Amino acid sequence: MIHLKELKSYAKTAKQEWLVTNGVGGYAAGTVAGALTRRYHGLLIAALNPPTERTLLVAKLDTVARFNEMTVPLYANVWGGGLVEALNLPYLIDFKLEGTTPIWTYQRAGLRLQKRIWMEQGANTTYIRYDVLDAPEPVQLSMRALVNYRNHHGETRAEGWRMKVTNLADGIRVVPYDTAVPFTIRSTGAKTTVENEWYYNFDLGVERYRGLPDNEDHLLAATFTAVVEPGSTLTMVASTDKDPDLDGEAAYARRREYEQSLLDASPFAEPPLGIEQLTLAADQFIVRRPIPSDPQGLTVIAGYPWFNDWGRDTMIALPGLTLATGRSEIAARILRTFARFVDQGMLPNQFPDEGTQPEYNTVDATLWYFQAIRAYHAAAGDDQLIKDLFPVLVDILEWHIKGTRYNIHMDEVDSLLFAGEQGTQLTWMDAK
Repeated sequence: MIHLKELKSYAKTAKQEWLVTNGVGGYAAGTVAGALTRRYHGLLIAALNPPTERTLLVAKLDTVARFNEMTVPLYANVWGGGLVEALNLPYLIDFKLEGTTPIWTYQRAGLRLQKRIWMEQGANTTYIRYDVLDAPEPVQLSMRALVNYRNHHGETRAEGWRMKVTNLADGIRVVPYDTAVPFTIRSTGAKTTVENEWYYNFDLGVERYRGLPDNEDHLLAATFTAVVEPGSTLTMVASTDKDPDLDGEAAYARRREYEQSLLDASPFAEPPLGIEQLTLAADQFIVRRPIPSDPQGLTVIAGYPWFNDWGRDTMIALPGLTLATGRSEIAARILRTFARFVDQGMLPNQFPDEGTQPEYNTVDATLWYFQAIRAYHAAAGDDQLIKDLFPVLVDILEWHIKGTRYNIHMDEVDSLLFAGEQGTQLTWMDAK
C-alpha cells in the first residue's frame, strides 16, 4: 500500500511500477501513475514463441468514468517534451497488490471504483476489470484502446502504417500486417467503435535516461463504451487466443486459486513478513520452454523486462525460486529441460529473442548446473533424477577433460579448468 500523499504525486507514482506475468514469458507492466515511461510498459506483451519473441500488442486502455455530469479520468499520459497529463491522480485514493494483481481505487462525489489487471496463467491473455463499488447512479465507462505490434525492445513510428481493425460481436480483432499474429480486445458488456487513428509522441522518460529513443506512437484501434450499474463489474480481455474466457469473475478466481496453491506449497507454517509476496514473485520468473520430449518444459527468466532465460542465472536462482518455496518438482523439471540443451558438454549461456539455437559462451553455467542438482537432491532426496541425468553429467565431465568450445579444458599439469580465447567473455562479466 502507498501513502495517500504519495498517490497524489506524479513524480512519485511514475517511479513506482507493477508487473504481472503469465508463466509463458509474457507480461504486463506499468506505473502506478498509469503513464507509459518505458518501452516495456503495456497491458499485453505477448510471448509469441514462449518464452521469447515478446511483442507489445496492447499498450493502454485510457479510461474515463462519467456520472452525474461529472468526469473521472482513470489514466495518465506524458507527451513529447515532457508534458504530463495526469488528471487521474486527484481521484486516486488507494493502490495495493492482491497477490500479484495491482488494484487502483478511485473516488469522487459518491463514486468508488476499482481497476485491477492480471493475466491468465499459461496464455497470452490480459484481463482489465472495473468494479463500480458505489455510485449514486449507473456509471458510463469510455475506454480508448491503444495498440501496437513490435518487439518489446523497440519503439514504433506510425509513418503511414495502417493496421486492419475489424469489429467482432463482442469487441475488435487487430491484424497489424499480413504475417502478424492477430489479437483481440473483447468484452461481453461494452459497445465498440473502430477508430484506427494514430496517437503520436508518447514520451518515455526512463528510456531517455538510459540514452535510448524516448518517444513513440500507438494506434487508437477502437473506443469501447459501457454502462455499469453500482455494485457491478466490467471486464476487458486482450488476447492472442482465438477463444479466451470473457468471464472476468471466473478468470480472477482462477488467478487467486493458482496463487493460493503457491502459498500452500510453501514450507512456512507462519510465513515471516514479506515471505508470501516473495513466494508469488519467485513464481513470476518460472516460465514454460517447450521441448520435443516435454511440451511443458520449464526455465527461468533472468529478469524482467529485459532478459530471456540464461543458464547461469537459472542455476544460481533455482534453489531460491523452487526449493525454498516447497516446489522441488518444478526444480526437477527445470533441470531436465536444461539437460536437453547440453551440447559439447556445455549448458547454454542464453536463449536469443528470436530463433531457437542457444548461445554457449559461458564457462560457469555448466558448473552451476552440478551445484543446482546437488541442492535439489539434498532437498528432495530424489535418486531417480540423478540416475536419469547421470549420462549427461558424465558427458559434461568428459568434454571438459578433453576440451570443448572457447578453449575450455582441463589443464594437464594441475587438473584445473582453463577457459577463454581472444574476443569472448565467458564469465558473468559478459557485456557486449
